[in-house]
Amino acid sequence: MLPLLRIDHVAIICSNLEASRAFYADILGFPVVSELDRPSRQSRKLDLLVPGGGRLELFSFPETPPRPSYPEACGLRHLAFAVADIDAAIAWLARHGVDVEVLRIDEGTGTRFTFFADPDGLPLELHERTEAAF
Repeated sequence: MLPLLRIDHVAIICSNLEASRAFYADILGFPVVSELDRPSRQSRKLDLLVPGGGRLELFSFPETPPRPSYPEACGLRHLAFAVADIDAAIAWLARHGVDVEVLRIDEGTGTRFTFFADPDGLPLELHERTEAAF
């Protein structure tokens, strides 16, 4: 078996780095670790800490095509974040102007979950986890 330790980071290319910074840092609360200008690539990179471990890397590049979501395309489908109280998390997002889909029940685990999107339409999931569900 390959001795992997954990997921280290997830990288997202953003159409507007400032809008994504506001969403991930200010609304979702991911602390900013570093920011790097990359003039040779006409790019900027913003590193954020993800609660529970790992990092989220936000990149800007000129003229990036939109992400194909509908119909769903091959590749990364969504990012999911565990929450202890999904009702409180949905209320927090709503207070910050983030639209959230209807609450659903996972057929396999019986746990509650829902989806919302980042500023570029990347699907994000909230999945309620109780101690019994871990």
